[in-house]
Amino acid sequence: MAQTTGMALTAPGGSWEPYTFERRALRPDDVAVRVTWCGVCHTDLHAAEALTAGSAPLVPGHEFVGEVTAVGGDVTGFAVGDAVAVGNIVDSCGTCGACRAGEEQFCVDFPTLTYGGRDRVDGSVTLGAYARDYVVREPFAYPLPGGLDPAGVAPLMCAGATVFEPLRRWDVGVGQLVGVVGLGGLGHLAVKFAKAMGARVAVFTTSPGKEAGARALGADEVVVSGDAEAMAAQAGRFDFILDTASAKHDPSPYLRALRMDGTLCMLGIPDRYEPEALALLLGYKRLAASGSAGRPRTREMLEFAARHGIVADVERVPARAVGDALARLARNDVRWRFVLDLSDLG
Repeated sequence: MAQTTGMALTAPGGSWEPYTFERRALRPDDVAVRVTWCGVCHTDLHAAEALTAGSAPLVPGHEFVGEVTAVGGDVTGFAVGDAVAVGNIVDSCGTCGACRAGEEQFCVDFPTLTYGGRDRVDGSVTLGAYARDYVVREPFAYPLPGGLDPAGVAPLMCAGATVFEPLRRWDVGVGQLVGVVGLGGLGHLAVKFAKAMGARVAVFTTSPGKEAGARALGADEVVVSGDAEAMAAQAGRFDFILDTASAKHDPSPYLRALRMDGTLCMLGIPDRYEPEALALLLGYKRLAASGSAGRPRTREMLEFAARHGIVADVERVPARAVGDALARLARNDVRWRFVLDLSDLG
């Protein structure tokens, strides 16, 4: 085993402090990574808010990039010094139908998450990449594309994969009008990917002040969702709408905005949605959901990002300032993703 230092919550409601702990000794198919940049996701904020005394310590972080520092004896795809990227899934059963299909996010035995998951060998709880080092199985590490800003790549490993999967699943492309609900860490990447796929893109936002930012990302249209007249004018226009908003809301206006046979895909899943029946039933419309991505789609996403020069728009902050970053994230005070610089942990 090797010691590393991370940023942790060791008690509910406490402050973020440096925390020294041990990573597992390398297994034959393991890759050790010196973490350089780690994205700050809304999931991290929710995990901190939900922390209980029995589940501490919490070391979040599930979208990161870094450099290989050691490899296990069976590793063939990476060598010391290679640049790598890792996402929010670090293992799965590998044998169920979903895993065999490359859809590890739907593993029937539940995938092992980068933090807060259960190690499939020793049963320990995984600690995340708000830390200087991480150990991951080779199949769940990906070569970092050359020519892209590593800090901007880190959020692609969760936010990027999460929006890329449904855009590909529902064949977004040239000639389509695509809606993106919400303009945050996920939404801004959805705009970039959908535009690169050839679609026209409209952003639905509750904040009129985000119009300039949306258009700077490439959006062709901006619709203020709180404007009833503007929303009524969207009826029957959209081929596909990707809803990235995390707060509970009524999906009915977006179902009405779909063309016949259109799909509304929800990424933020609160306790329940209650769409109006006619908004869903009229026109063979579909209300679907999606979450994360498996290994094949994650590799495809990185290759697509490299071809089109797509990275997240990020604000870099020192790892020791993660508490301030999470507080600002709770206020939606970021455009569009925080990434932690782990170099200040030594």
